[in-house]
Formats: sequence, C-alpha cells, structure tokens
Amino acid sequence: MSDPSRPGDPPDDPWARWRKADVPAAVDAPEKPKTLGVKKRAPAEAAPKPARSYRDSAPSGPKPRPAAGKPAPRSRPPAGDSPWAQRSPAARREGPGTETRSEPRQPLRERPAEAPRPAPPARTNPAEGVRLSKVMSERGLCSRREADLWIERGWVFVDGEQISELGTRIDPNAGITVSPEATKAQAKQVTILLHKPVGYVSGQPEPGSTPAVTLITPEAQVKQRGDPEFKPWMLRGLAPAGRLDVDSTGLLVLTSDGRVAKRLIGEDSEADKEYLVRVSGEMIPDGLELLRRGLELDGKPLKPAWIKQLNEDQLHFILKEGKKRQIRRMCELVGLRVTGLKRVRIGRIRLGDLPMGQWRFLREDEAF
Repeated sequence: MSDPSRPGDPPDDPWARWRKADVPAAVDAPEKPKTLGVKKRAPAEAAPKPARSYRDSAPSGPKPRPAAGKPAPRSRPPAGDSPWAQRSPAARREGPGTETRSEPRQPLRERPAEAPRPAPPARTNPAEGVRLSKVMSERGLCSRREADLWIERGWVFVDGEQISELGTRIDPNAGITVSPEATKAQAKQVTILLHKPVGYVSGQPEPGSTPAVTLITPEAQVKQRGDPEFKPWMLRGLAPAGRLDVDSTGLLVLTSDGRVAKRLIGEDSEADKEYLVRVSGEMIPDGLELLRRGLELDGKPLKPAWIKQLNEDQLHFILKEGKKRQIRRMCELVGLRVTGLKRVRIGRIRLGDLPMGQWRFLREDEAF
C-alpha cells in the first residue's frame, strides 16, 4: 500500500521506504566499480605562460622623484630596443646563441668606413705617362732600340705586370724589372776599342771605302788577361759609338751595348773627346779665341771647347760634342786646313799603345 506522505513512489514497491531512509553515507553509498588494466591519463600540460617584461609589471602612474642629495637611479632602456628583447620567446628561454637565421642579430657597434683606395695609374693610355722605352733608356737599363726588342719578347715588367705592347706609356716613377733572359742577352753584348787607320769609314760604307768593322778579326785582336774568346756572333749588332771620318785615325768604339752607346752619343752625354790636330795655313787674328767659344755651324752655336796651340802646326782639341767633320770645319773658319787628325781619348778611355789596325775588348774594370 502506498504512503501518502511520499508522493511519487509507485504503490506496489515495498522497498521504496527502505531506500529513502536516512542512513549514513558510509553504509548506504555503494562502492564504485574498479576497472582493471586501465591506467589513468595524466592531465594535459598547461600551455606555457608568455614571458612578462618589466613593462607589464611596472606600476602605472608617474615615476617617483629621487630624494634630494641622492643620485638618480639609472634608467633601463626600453624593452624593444635591447638585442635580448628582440629575440623570440623560445630563444630567450634557451639562452644566447640559439637565434635562427630568420632573426638576424643586430650589430652592437658599426665599423668605420674604409677610405677608398686610389686607382692604379693607366699604363696603356697614349695621352698620359711616358713611353716605357724612353724611361728604360733614361735609367740606363738599355737603349731605346734594345728596350723595344725586349718589350716585343715579353721580357719587361712594370710593377710586376708583363708589358708586350710597343708604345706603352707608364708612370715615370713606376718600378721596372726585366726577365733573366734579358739579363743573359745583355751579358753577351761586347764593346770593342779599335785603332782605326786612314781609309776606313766608321759607319755606313761610302762608295769606294771599307767599313771599320771589317778589321775586327781574331788575328787583329790584342788579347788581355780575362778577355772572352772572340766568336763570330759577337759582330752581330756591333755599331760605332761616335764618328771618325775616313781621313782621320785614332780611337773608335764599336759596341752592341745600348748603355755604352747612350753614354757616348746620347743627347745628355757628358763624355768628352780629345784630339791631336795637325794644321797648315795662317790663323786669323783672335782665331784661337773664336775656336774656343765663338763659332757657329749650320746656324747653331757650338758648345765651348778647350783648345790649346802646341806649336805652329799642331793644335790640341777637347770637345763635348761630335758634329760631322766638326774640327775640320772649325779650322776652316779661322783660316786653317787640317792635314792630320787623331783621336786619343773618349771619356776616361785612352787609345794608349794600341797598334794601328788592331783592337781589344773593353775590360770589366773600365768605364767611359
């Protein structure tokens, strides 16, 4: 039968009153069933909290002023300006040196700008510089003709750069070196001193005359200690360094060394020549003074000369130039005629006792 004080219970349920009784929970609460072989899952890890900067925790409002007499505290730079704040949160947690390439490090100090280097001087510009062959000749390395030959063969270097084009212009203060081949070729060059007799021309042969170079034979050599053995190839490139006309005799220099030729017949040559001259006729008044410093040839004044009269028919000349037939033409201007002329010295080299028609090598200890 149903209980009117508990509405909602089915009338035919005899246990309804017992289930609704107020009993202790420890007695009435049924135990939860145990599940065997199943482990409890660990709770999901909480997402890491984003790093907070001092700006987030800083109190709002105006900053307190420091007390009088105390130094103001040092202010910290804004978080966005420091290299550490510009890194990603993961890089800041892992420490320095973990940045990725997508986040380049900011330089802490800028390098000073380097001064621009001056451009090297142009060597092949025809409008600038000085011809390479001229510079080599002025420095006494070789003659201009010899320099052109070396340049064609690639034996010349300017500041370490090989030059093989003729007409190249360079800085006159540039460094010039030559290859060992050029040095060996120059070592083979010879200089010969010849006592030329009358009837031989010094340079290009004239009709009916014989060049003086034909006298250079092994039989006509005056050998000295230390001289090289004469070879026919030594005649190659041998040329006279100075004039001596067909009617004159004395010292004639034949050389294949451009340095020697430049020293004797170059525009700035200081090598003087000494002559003994036999004359005939009567000299005009003040003729000796005119010979020394008052004559002109071909419309150009001559350089001062040292001239002394040895006796009535012999004069002693020392000249610093060598124009064609210069002494003979000078004597004609003062009323004299040359009957004999002999050159006895060029620079510091004297003819000495070298027999006429014979020759010798210029020694290593000799120089003009």
